[in-house]
Amino acid sequence: MRRHTIIDSPVGPLTAVAEDDALIALYFERHGRAPAVTEHGERADEDPLLIRARTQLGEYFGGERRSFDLPTDPPGDGFQQRVWAQLREIPYGETRSYGQLARALGQPGAAQAVGNANGANPISIVVPCHRVIGSDGSLTGYAGGLERKRWLLAHEEPAASVTGRLF
Repeated sequence: MRRHTIIDSPVGPLTAVAEDDALIALYFERHGRAPAVTEHGERADEDPLLIRARTQLGEYFGGERRSFDLPTDPPGDGFQQRVWAQLREIPYGETRSYGQLARALGQPGAAQAVGNANGANPISIVVPCHRVIGSDGSLTGYAGGLERKRWLLAHEEPAASVTGRLF
């Protein structure tokens, strides 16, 4: 059964969606690739998994958590799943380029395909697609918007002193 909750955050409201025993999505408000709200299932603010997601995201935004311990099952094809697994390997506070991820997958010519898979990641922040940048160090597309990507990267910098709300 699919269900969801809305989580307040410094980057605006987040919609966490769970199905069965796993988190399947975490969408920003005005997320670039989010499905219709009717596909999120019923509102379930007291669901134990969604409470865990809310708690861990609060710890992340509070600077107390650097990785997530949540069961995830994002819907995607085999290549996307491999890319998303690589995203989970990017340490907190670090970035990788699309080309670096392609090479790590053993497909050095697949940077564009990696970019497409990265953009299709439905579990923002928890599966840290915001940590992927252009080969020249530039910030590139992000389903949550470049302002949010910039905020998340600054939040993860050791000397960052980001306070307040973005939205």
